[in-house]
Amino acid sequence: MKAMNDYVIFTDTACDIEASMLHDWGVHFISMSFSFEDESREYYDRDMEITEFYQKMRAGGMAKTAAANPEAYKLAFEEVLKEGRDILHLGLSAALSSSFSAALSAAEDLRQIYPERKILLVDTLSASAGEGMLVHLAVQKRSSGATIEENAAYIESIKRNVCHWFVVDDLDYLKKGGRISPTVAFVGKVLSIKPILHVTEDGIPINVSKVRGTKAAIKLFADKYAARQLDGGPVFISHADNMAGVEMLVRELKSRFGIDVDLITHIGTVLGSHTGPGAIAFYFLDKER
Repeated sequence: MKAMNDYVIFTDTACDIEASMLHDWGVHFISMSFSFEDESREYYDRDMEITEFYQKMRAGGMAKTAAANPEAYKLAFEEVLKEGRDILHLGLSAALSSSFSAALSAAEDLRQIYPERKILLVDTLSASAGEGMLVHLAVQKRSSGATIEENAAYIESIKRNVCHWFVVDDLDYLKKGGRISPTVAFVGKVLSIKPILHVTEDGIPINVSKVRGTKAAIKLFADKYAARQLDGGPVFISHADNMAGVEMLVRELKSRFGIDVDLITHIGTVLGSHTGPGAIAFYFLDKER
Protein backbone atom coordinates (compact mmCIF):
# COMPACT_ATOMS: atom_id res chain seq x y z
CA MET A 1 0.00 0.00 0.00
CA LYS A 2 1.31 3.47 -0.90
CA ALA A 3 2.32 5.60 2.11
CA MET A 4 0.13 8.65 2.78
CA ASN A 5 3.13 10.97 2.41
CA ASP A 6 4.66 9.24 -0.62
CA TYR A 7 4.74 12.25 -2.89
CA VAL A 8 7.48 14.16 -4.66
CA ILE A 9 8.29 17.79 -3.93
CA PHE A 10 9.26 19.77 -7.03
CA THR A 11 10.74 23.24 -7.34
CA ASP A 12 12.72 25.26 -9.91
CA THR A 13 16.34 26.37 -9.96
CA ALA A 14 15.32 29.92 -8.99
CA CYS A 15 15.17 28.61 -5.39
CA ASP A 16 19.00 28.85 -5.40
CA ILE A 17 19.52 25.69 -3.35
CA GLU A 18 22.46 23.61 -4.58
CA ALA A 19 21.47 20.64 -6.74
CA SER A 20 23.31 18.24 -4.40
CA MET A 21 21.31 19.54 -1.41
CA LEU A 22 18.00 19.25 -3.27
CA HIS A 23 18.99 15.68 -4.16
CA ASP A 24 19.71 14.94 -0.47
CA TRP A 25 16.30 16.38 0.42
CA GLY A 26 14.62 14.20 -2.23
CA VAL A 27 13.44 17.27 -4.15
CA HIS A 28 13.16 17.28 -7.96
CA PHE A 29 13.79 20.52 -9.83
CA ILE A 30 13.14 22.17 -13.17
CA SER A 31 16.00 24.14 -14.72
CA MET A 32 15.55 27.64 -16.05
CA SER A 33 17.89 28.96 -18.71
CA PHE A 34 19.90 32.08 -19.47
CA SER A 35 22.05 33.60 -22.16
CA PHE A 36 24.44 36.52 -22.63
CA GLU A 37 23.57 39.18 -25.18
CA ASP A 38 26.87 38.74 -27.06
CA GLU A 39 26.54 34.94 -27.29
CA SER A 40 24.20 32.71 -29.27
CA ARG A 41 24.44 29.86 -26.76
CA GLU A 42 21.65 29.23 -24.26
CA TYR A 43 22.73 27.81 -20.90
CA TYR A 44 20.69 25.84 -18.41
CA ASP A 45 20.86 27.28 -14.91
CA ARG A 46 23.50 24.83 -13.65
CA ASP A 47 25.58 24.64 -16.87
CA MET A 48 27.97 27.38 -15.73
CA GLU A 49 29.70 27.82 -12.39
CA ILE A 50 28.00 30.74 -10.66
CA THR A 51 31.36 32.48 -10.03
CA GLU A 52 32.02 32.38 -13.79
CA PHE A 53 28.56 33.84 -14.40
CA TYR A 54 29.36 36.83 -12.18
CA GLN A 55 32.84 37.21 -13.68
CA LYS A 56 31.21 37.54 -17.09
CA MET A 57 28.84 40.17 -15.71
CA ARG A 58 31.72 42.10 -14.13
CA ALA A 59 33.43 42.05 -17.54
CA GLY A 60 30.38 43.79 -19.04
CA GLY A 61 28.20 40.83 -20.01
CA MET A 62 24.42 41.35 -19.93
CA ALA A 63 22.54 38.22 -18.96
CA LYS A 64 18.94 37.40 -19.94
CA THR A 65 16.94 34.64 -18.32
CA ALA A 66 14.19 32.46 -19.76
CA ALA A 67 11.42 30.67 -17.89
CA ALA A 68 10.95 26.93 -18.21
CA ASN A 69 8.21 26.08 -20.73
CA PRO A 70 5.15 23.86 -20.16
CA GLU A 71 6.77 20.96 -22.04
CA ALA A 72 9.74 20.89 -19.63
CA TYR A 73 7.36 20.66 -16.68
CA LYS A 74 5.23 18.07 -18.42
CA LEU A 75 8.20 15.77 -19.09
CA ALA A 76 9.53 16.05 -15.53
CA PHE A 77 6.14 15.69 -13.85
CA GLU A 78 5.11 12.74 -16.01
CA GLU A 79 8.14 10.67 -14.98
CA VAL A 80 6.90 10.80 -11.39
CA LEU A 81 3.21 10.34 -12.19
CA LYS A 82 4.02 7.20 -14.20
CA GLU A 83 5.52 5.74 -11.01
CA GLY A 84 2.18 6.21 -9.27
CA ARG A 85 3.39 9.10 -7.09
CA ASP A 86 1.80 12.49 -6.49
CA ILE A 87 3.41 15.93 -6.93
CA LEU A 88 3.70 19.07 -4.78
CA HIS A 89 5.35 21.84 -6.80
CA LEU A 90 6.66 25.02 -5.15
CA GLY A 91 7.46 27.63 -7.79
CA LEU A 92 9.16 30.99 -8.17
CA SER A 93 6.84 33.98 -7.65
CA ALA A 94 4.49 34.23 -10.63
CA ALA A 95 4.98 38.02 -10.48
CA LEU A 96 8.63 37.53 -11.51
CA SER A 97 8.41 34.87 -14.19
CA SER A 98 6.01 32.97 -16.45
CA SER A 99 7.51 29.73 -15.15
CA PHE A 100 4.73 29.12 -12.63
CA SER A 101 2.00 29.57 -15.25
CA ALA A 102 3.91 27.05 -17.42
CA ALA A 103 3.76 24.59 -14.51
CA LEU A 104 0.01 25.23 -14.13
CA SER A 105 -0.52 24.56 -17.84
CA ALA A 106 1.44 21.29 -17.68
CA ALA A 107 -0.46 20.17 -14.58
CA GLU A 108 -3.80 20.87 -16.24
CA ASP A 109 -2.90 18.66 -19.21
CA LEU A 110 -1.51 15.88 -17.02
CA ARG A 111 -4.60 15.74 -14.79
CA GLN A 112 -6.54 14.62 -17.87
CA ILE A 113 -4.09 11.75 -18.46
CA TYR A 114 -3.60 10.78 -14.79
CA PRO A 115 -6.94 11.61 -13.12
CA GLU A 116 -6.14 9.37 -10.15
CA ARG A 117 -2.97 11.35 -9.27
CA LYS A 118 -2.70 14.55 -7.23
CA ILE A 119 -0.77 17.49 -8.65
CA LEU A 120 -0.74 20.44 -6.25
CA LEU A 121 1.07 23.68 -7.06
CA VAL A 122 1.96 26.61 -4.81
CA ASP A 123 3.07 30.03 -6.05
CA THR A 124 5.57 30.77 -3.27
CA LEU A 125 5.46 34.54 -3.93
CA SER A 126 9.17 34.22 -3.16
CA ALA A 127 12.52 34.16 -4.91
CA SER A 128 16.07 32.90 -4.45
CA ALA A 129 16.67 31.42 -0.98
CA GLY A 130 13.27 32.76 0.18
CA GLU A 131 11.73 30.22 -2.18
CA GLY A 132 14.43 27.79 -1.02
CA MET A 133 13.38 28.31 2.60
CA LEU A 134 9.82 27.24 1.76
CA VAL A 135 11.16 24.14 -0.02
CA HIS A 136 13.23 23.37 3.09
CA LEU A 137 10.17 23.75 5.34
CA ALA A 138 8.06 21.57 3.02
CA VAL A 139 10.72 18.83 3.18
CA GLN A 140 10.67 18.99 6.99
CA LYS A 141 6.87 18.84 6.98
CA ARG A 142 6.88 15.80 4.69
CA SER A 143 9.42 14.10 6.99
CA SER A 144 7.10 14.68 9.95
CA GLY A 145 4.41 12.67 8.11
CA ALA A 146 2.28 15.43 6.56
CA THR A 147 0.10 14.40 3.63
CA ILE A 148 0.44 16.27 0.34
CA GLU A 149 -2.72 18.28 1.10
CA GLU A 150 -1.51 19.17 4.61
CA ASN A 151 1.87 20.23 3.26
CA ALA A 152 0.41 22.38 0.47
CA ALA A 153 -1.91 24.08 2.99
CA TYR A 154 1.03 24.64 5.36
CA ILE A 155 3.18 26.32 2.67
CA GLU A 156 0.20 28.42 1.55
CA SER A 157 -0.29 29.54 5.16
CA ILE A 158 3.33 30.62 5.78
CA LYS A 159 4.56 31.82 2.38
CA ARG A 160 3.80 35.48 3.20
CA ASN A 161 5.83 35.14 6.41
CA VAL A 162 9.12 34.77 4.52
CA CYS A 163 10.87 38.16 4.65
CA HIS A 164 13.30 38.97 1.81
CA TRP A 165 15.77 41.85 2.13
CA PHE A 166 18.33 42.57 -0.62
CA VAL A 167 21.12 45.09 -1.02
CA VAL A 168 22.40 45.74 -4.55
CA ASP A 169 26.11 46.51 -4.79
CA ASP A 170 26.36 48.11 -8.24
CA LEU A 171 23.58 50.35 -9.54
CA ASP A 172 24.66 49.82 -13.17
CA TYR A 173 22.71 46.57 -13.35
CA LEU A 174 19.47 48.18 -12.19
CA LYS A 175 20.15 50.95 -14.73
CA LYS A 176 20.72 48.45 -17.55
CA GLY A 177 17.51 46.68 -16.59
CA GLY A 178 15.62 49.98 -16.81
CA ARG A 179 14.77 50.01 -13.09
CA ILE A 180 16.60 53.29 -12.37
CA SER A 181 17.74 56.22 -14.51
CA PRO A 182 21.38 56.72 -15.64
CA THR A 183 21.55 59.90 -13.52
CA VAL A 184 20.44 58.09 -10.36
CA ALA A 185 22.97 55.31 -11.09
CA PHE A 186 25.81 57.80 -11.57
CA VAL A 187 25.07 59.80 -8.41
CA GLY A 188 24.58 56.58 -6.44
CA LYS A 189 27.98 55.22 -7.49
CA VAL A 190 29.76 58.47 -6.60
CA LEU A 191 28.16 58.55 -3.13
CA SER A 192 28.43 54.75 -2.58
CA ILE A 193 24.64 54.54 -2.27
CA LYS A 194 23.23 51.02 -2.09
CA PRO A 195 19.53 50.42 -2.79
CA ILE A 196 17.64 48.17 -0.37
CA LEU A 197 15.04 45.94 -2.02
CA HIS A 198 12.22 44.07 -0.33
CA VAL A 199 9.89 41.43 -1.79
CA THR A 200 6.25 42.35 -1.18
CA GLU A 201 3.38 40.05 -0.16
CA ASP A 202 2.53 39.89 -3.88
CA GLY A 203 5.99 38.49 -4.67
CA ILE A 204 7.33 41.68 -6.30
CA PRO A 205 10.76 43.16 -5.45
CA ILE A 206 10.52 46.89 -4.69
CA ASN A 207 13.09 49.53 -3.82
CA VAL A 208 12.29 50.60 -0.25
CA SER A 209 15.29 52.65 0.86
CA LYS A 210 18.93 53.57 0.24
CA VAL A 211 21.98 53.35 2.47
CA ARG A 212 25.57 54.57 2.26
CA GLY A 213 27.83 51.54 1.97
CA THR A 214 27.57 47.82 2.73
CA LYS A 215 28.06 48.22 6.51
CA ALA A 216 24.92 50.36 6.71
CA ALA A 217 23.00 47.73 4.71
CA ILE A 218 24.15 44.97 7.11
CA LYS A 219 23.01 47.06 10.10
CA LEU A 220 19.61 47.64 8.44
CA PHE A 221 19.20 43.87 7.87
CA ALA A 222 20.00 43.19 11.54
CA ASP A 223 17.59 45.94 12.64
CA LYS A 224 14.82 44.32 10.55
CA TYR A 225 15.56 40.99 12.24
CA ALA A 226 15.49 42.67 15.68
CA ALA A 227 12.04 44.14 14.94
CA ARG A 228 10.48 40.79 14.01
CA GLN A 229 7.38 39.65 15.90
CA LEU A 230 7.81 35.92 15.36
CA ASP A 231 10.34 33.86 17.31
CA GLY A 232 12.36 31.05 15.78
CA GLY A 233 12.44 29.81 12.22
CA PRO A 234 15.38 29.41 9.86
CA VAL A 235 17.73 32.20 8.79
CA PHE A 236 19.10 32.06 5.23
CA ILE A 237 21.52 34.26 3.28
CA SER A 238 22.16 34.31 -0.46
CA HIS A 239 24.78 36.37 -2.27
CA ALA A 240 26.01 37.26 -5.74
CA ASP A 241 29.70 36.34 -5.30
CA ASN A 242 30.17 38.50 -2.19
CA MET A 243 31.44 36.31 0.66
CA ALA A 244 33.04 39.32 2.40
CA GLY A 245 29.61 40.91 2.77
CA VAL A 246 28.09 37.60 3.89
CA GLU A 247 30.75 37.17 6.59
CA MET A 248 30.00 40.71 7.81
CA LEU A 249 26.30 39.86 8.12
CA VAL A 250 27.01 36.51 9.83
CA ARG A 251 29.19 38.30 12.44
CA GLU A 252 26.54 40.97 13.00
CA LEU A 253 23.79 38.39 13.57
CA LYS A 254 26.01 36.36 15.91
CA SER A 255 27.13 39.34 17.99
CA ARG A 256 23.68 40.96 18.28
CA PHE A 257 21.42 37.92 18.57
CA GLY A 258 23.70 34.95 19.23
CA ILE A 259 22.25 33.11 16.21
CA ASP A 260 23.88 31.01 13.53
CA VAL A 261 22.80 31.21 9.89
CA ASP A 262 21.13 27.98 8.75
CA LEU A 263 22.04 28.21 5.07
CA ILE A 264 24.33 30.35 2.87
CA THR A 265 23.97 30.00 -0.89
CA HIS A 266 24.56 31.90 -4.13
CA ILE A 267 21.99 34.13 -5.77
CA GLY A 268 21.51 32.24 -9.03
CA THR A 269 21.19 33.49 -12.57
CA VAL A 270 17.44 34.29 -12.40
CA LEU A 271 17.76 37.08 -9.83
CA GLY A 272 21.49 37.64 -10.32
CA SER A 273 20.95 38.84 -13.89
CA HIS A 274 18.95 41.76 -12.39
CA THR A 275 20.95 42.49 -9.23
CA GLY A 276 24.40 41.99 -10.75
CA PRO A 277 27.42 40.77 -8.77
CA GLY A 278 27.93 41.80 -5.16
CA ALA A 279 24.30 41.67 -4.01
CA ILE A 280 23.44 40.17 -0.61
CA ALA A 281 20.03 38.87 0.45
CA PHE A 282 18.74 38.01 3.92
CA TYR A 283 15.69 35.85 4.74
CA PHE A 284 13.80 35.05 7.93
CA LEU A 285 10.24 34.39 9.13
CA ASP A 286 8.00 37.07 10.63
CA LYS A 287 4.26 37.64 11.16
CA GLU A 288 4.17 39.49 7.85
CA ARG A 289 6.55 40.71 5.18
